[in-house]
Amino acid sequence: MSFSHVDDVLVDRIYEASLIPEQWPQVLRDFARMAGAQEAALLAADSEGSKLIGSSPAVDEIAAKVFSYPAGIERTRRLVALRHPGFVTDRDVFTHEEILNEPMFADYLIPSGYGRGIATAICVPNGDTIVLHAEGNYHDGPFDSRTVQALDALRPHMARASLLSARLGIERARAAAEALAAVGLPAAVLGHGGRTLAANDLLVALMPHVVQDRSARMTLTDPSADALLRTAIEAVGRSSGLYAVRSIPIRATDEHPPVVIHLVPVRGAAHDVFAASSAVLLATPVVPKEVPGANVLQALFDLTPAEAKVAQAIGNGETTAGIAASNGASLNTVRNQLAAVLAKSGLHRQSDLVGLLRGVGLDPVFKPS
Repeated sequence: MSFSHVDDVLVDRIYEASLIPEQWPQVLRDFARMAGAQEAALLAADSEGSKLIGSSPAVDEIAAKVFSYPAGIERTRRLVALRHPGFVTDRDVFTHEEILNEPMFADYLIPSGYGRGIATAICVPNGDTIVLHAEGNYHDGPFDSRTVQALDALRPHMARASLLSARLGIERARAAAEALAAVGLPAAVLGHGGRTLAANDLLVALMPHVVQDRSARMTLTDPSADALLRTAIEAVGRSSGLYAVRSIPIRATDEHPPVVIHLVPVRGAAHDVFAASSAVLLATPVVPKEVPGANVLQALFDLTPAEAKVAQAIGNGETTAGIAASNGASLNTVRNQLAAVLAKSGLHRQSDLVGLLRGVGLDPVFKPS
């Protein structure tokens, strides 16, 4: 079995778990195995609290013990504060001396066969924070770059799937209408080809200025964004091509803030809950004061960490020449990375990207692809 095929299978399971949360422990076990770790955990936090799900029952005990140490809270705080649009390791947030001297590591994690952590913090546009963490044996040494790159490739899929699971309260939905009511975000269940099967009141409120319920399929009012949605719906309908699925930015207007549309495929046993469906469409408002621009774009639009850093710098008003100089890269490289950011986010100009990141209206000259 090839490495890419294993990835496709795991991505399928990730989207299956988004609607059947009982599947998350197995997904997390697969994720831990991919990372070369023993255990993994998914932590979802919003304004009302946090929820933890682990790869095994042992994770609850490990997490409780870790967070009993000041360094456990500091570990998560540093991870989130780093705002890195990808996976980072303990050695990225702690010095070697800190790891050897911190009681959490020295007295508990390392003697227990752990202490080799790799994690990512995913900041969702509505302000939710999702942490995905794998814990391995300290004596196995640092994580290699190939492992980090492989996990980075899974990160956008985990972001979309875990957002839906978190909003379902990590509880199994019994029916499409019940599930959509529980999400607390504008949402709709789409059938094959993108036809609307069910929608909650929050999504209906976005009609027709953001979405339109047409007979053939659900569409987006913005023609450029709708072209991306059509491509994503077509990708969901195929047995392969999962990596073509991405989230879609909707520009702000005078009356409405920017919105990000997520398309979450319905896979495997999730069809038992969402009969005859192919995907769940979610809409999340962009809250720029709470969400770093690079994290939003990397998590939602499948950017590489390098592309995300370029996007963040552009959002901060830096020029491509300035970015090249500060990153030690060629101007041509930075321009290519910026072009990739625009293509993946469905935008056409640098000013549109700045507008999305800052949560303001995009330039009205917004042409379809």
